[in-house]
Amino acid sequence: MILEYTGRHIDVTPALKSHAEEHLQKILHVFDGKASKAHVILEVERGRHRAEMVVNWRNEVLTATASSADMYQSIAQTAGKIEKQALKVKKKVIDRSHRAKPISSVAADGDEVAPTPHGARVIVSSGYEVKPVTVEEAAMLLDEHDEGFLVFRNSEHDRISVIYRRKDGNYGLIEP
Repeated sequence: MILEYTGRHIDVTPALKSHAEEHLQKILHVFDGKASKAHVILEVERGRHRAEMVVNWRNEVLTATASSADMYQSIAQTAGKIEKQALKVKKKVIDRSHRAKPISSVAADGDEVAPTPHGARVIVSSGYEVKPVTVEEAAMLLDEHDEGFLVFRNSEHDRISVIYRRKDGNYGLIEP
């Protein structure tokens, strides 16, 4: 990673540089070792220490700013914000490359499918949000709804699961 420093009303000391480099090294794994350029701007104004980072990575420009009474703390907060942005961009790129489809595009409201051999029609129900929850939380959500089942993303292993009410009053869990 190529680093540039700018100090406004402050001299950028080697200690500040090493602190910024240390925090950027911790988040370097997110950037996949791809060459990126970071510009660190440190500023002191009226006792407030402000750190700003501008990172050019792939075709994205990640920008974060933090200010506090301590310059080292401002640098750490700014690096954390940059890491969150980089993870969001990386996830978006991975989803795009895997051609993930949003749930809403998979099943539209009221779409009718051809009749089955038994003569019954299959009507696609409305798509709904599949959010990550634990099995216990899914059971509580199922109690709140009138439907006999709930499709959810299991937060333990990040897979789609189905929980349903059994006739004996217990819950059944289907995991692929």
